[in-house]
Amino acid sequence: MAVDECPSRRTTRTAARKIFLGVALLLVLRINTFAVADAVVEYLPGYSGKLPFKLETGYLSVGDNDDVELFYYFIESERNPVRDPLLLWLTGGPGCSGFSGLVFEIGPLTFDYVSFNGSLPTLLSNPHSWTQIANIIFLDAPVGTGFAYSTTQDGYYTSDTRSAKDIYKFLRKWILGHPKFSKNPLYIAGDSYSGKIVPQVTLLASEGIIAGVKPTLYLQGYLLGNPVTDLDSDQNSRVEYQYRISLISTELYQSALENCKGNYMDPDPENSACVEDVREIAECTLKICDAAILEPKCSYAEPRSRETGLNWGSRFFDDHMPSDLLRSPSTRRPENWCRNENYVLSYMWANDQSVQNALQIRNGTIPEWTRCNKSLAYKDDLDSTVPYHYELIEAGYRALVYSGDHDMLIPYVATEKWIHSLNMTVLDYWRPWFVDGQVAGYTFKSTINLGDGMTYATVKGAGHTAPEYKPKQCIEMADRWLSHYPL
Repeated sequence: MAVDECPSRRTTRTAARKIFLGVALLLVLRINTFAVADAVVEYLPGYSGKLPFKLETGYLSVGDNDDVELFYYFIESERNPVRDPLLLWLTGGPGCSGFSGLVFEIGPLTFDYVSFNGSLPTLLSNPHSWTQIANIIFLDAPVGTGFAYSTTQDGYYTSDTRSAKDIYKFLRKWILGHPKFSKNPLYIAGDSYSGKIVPQVTLLASEGIIAGVKPTLYLQGYLLGNPVTDLDSDQNSRVEYQYRISLISTELYQSALENCKGNYMDPDPENSACVEDVREIAECTLKICDAAILEPKCSYAEPRSRETGLNWGSRFFDDHMPSDLLRSPSTRRPENWCRNENYVLSYMWANDQSVQNALQIRNGTIPEWTRCNKSLAYKDDLDSTVPYHYELIEAGYRALVYSGDHDMLIPYVATEKWIHSLNMTVLDYWRPWFVDGQVAGYTFKSTINLGDGMTYATVKGAGHTAPEYKPKQCIEMADRWLSHYPL
């Protein structure tokens, strides 16, 4: 889930109209047959035998007119579904499927990359799945993501704030339909662009509890990995990160610091000194894989620089691969391997008709499944979620924020900056945390009142989607935190 190129975030009405017209007639004929919302899936194409966990898939109607159908995968905890927490996992993008989080990050399945021969990909069990410690809902949101669709053309237009409201409505409906999980500790979770959505959904849930909205959610807090928080600050912090890890020289960094005054992404064209510094920074860094700085840069990745800046956009989970690679994946060559090649398997698997039949996908509702939809009719209408974090921690909710320290897209520098801006009281000072006796990263903990507050952790050696790179360390981190143990 990680080589994250960043094209424009907005689309035209033509894009949404094209999606809508392709399914409108079918939906009119079928809309009254969609009463059953979920189904238990015991077998999946590509997996040998019966699934060793309980998987449920389904749709729930949201939106102002219930015209948006969000699709979900729900997997019960393999340990103790009655007592273990319930996580709502929101993949980033915006526009990346919950299946991406399921199969590439924290779910109980992964692809057999070694044995892949070009046919339907084989699925294996993930030994580091978070479903060993929690019940997890993997959600396709916003509309247009994964298998989520709208029954109206207008339903395809969404935004940061509208998506959050839809997800909150989904959550309430899901709990109403699954009352046995209403008492499980509830956490809203996700990574990357979900940093703009998770705090909103958490705050909506908190306000709903105060207002007495039913069902009453047993909300405990939220988890975020390498989160988009304040996009301007997040992006500009990349230059400081590049300096810290020696991708740019001290002289160049100090010059840019003086000439650009912290604005590297969109410098004033009249400021020739800053423009020249930014050009040199780009020259030093554009060949670096920004989702994971030690991994190869894909040769077919699209360029993301502008002549006068480093504004790489703000989508963080987009695939950029030639169509012929999707049609006939090449033999895996370790010396030329690129992480995007892993993602090809998800396209082949999820677009197979036998797979969609097993998942109970409604035929004709989407033109084609993509891991990350780059043509959403989406508006980014929320600049910063920093105030949301303050309000939630002040209200007593728990938070775990973690950063893969090899991520250059949303670097730890940016995340630590906004955490420190909250001016919280430190409960546990900066220190290493360990897995198997080895340093797994560094952590500190702070709060506003007397609550548990916010735990922050780096994951040593991890990229943008930390569990994808360091699965063992991340499940240890999540298990300790969810169990109220220090990291």
